[in-house]
Amino acid sequence: MKRSEINSYIREAEAILKKNNFRLPPWAFWSVNDWKQNKKDCKNIFDSSLGWDLTDFGSGDYLTTGLLLVTLRNGNNLLDKKPYAEKVMIVKENQETPFHFHWSKTEDIINRGGGRLIIELCNSDKNDEYTSTPVEFLTDGISREVEAGGKVVLAPGESITLRTGIYHRFYAEKGSGTVIAGEVSMTNDDAKDNRFYSAPGRFPEIIEDEEPYRLLVGDYNRVIGEK
Repeated sequence: MKRSEINSYIREAEAILKKNNFRLPPWAFWSVNDWKQNKKDCKNIFDSSLGWDLTDFGSGDYLTTGLLLVTLRNGNNLLDKKPYAEKVMIVKENQETPFHFHWSKTEDIINRGGGRLIIELCNSDKNDEYTSTPVEFLTDGISREVEAGGKVVLAPGESITLRTGIYHRFYAEKGSGTVIAGEVSMTNDDAKDNRFYSAPGRFPEIIEDEEPYRLLVGDYNRVIGEK
């Protein structure tokens, strides 16, 4: 992806969140110079991978297969032993986060506002393949079940709890509008705890055609020398 594209999508996300009165931490609006000046006080942010994140999952087509998110809090066993994490995500109409599951993380995905969020589910077997068995899950504490590949529709305010090993993909329903989605989960490790069924990669290759508007989590070490 081009940095200019990433900058544009982040500006758009800031406007959406502001319009919906979802407030981000002060560091979410820092410039590169702000990060450099505050570097010595930000070890927790760097070590816990807090901040802006945007990916096309290696597809080369962000609007079809992609996701923008901000990790707001996250545990780190070497630092604070915090056992939980929280994210906010911007999901566009028909913009897919492809099928994946987590080996360690149980999570709640919440529709915080906007359109309707569609989540498709499938169990996995010991070889990480799809199964044909019904999927059991919770929506806002209520037990539910769908057939393999079945869809769950979350209106604003609704949530789903996903256990480890459940394949899921999600996108905003066409015609309903962009979704502000939340995630509340166990500690998040995007480097080691994502099992994508077919996506080429979790993090984008970036063409630096202009300066970063906001740094991504993957920029910290390269741009400000976090270590």
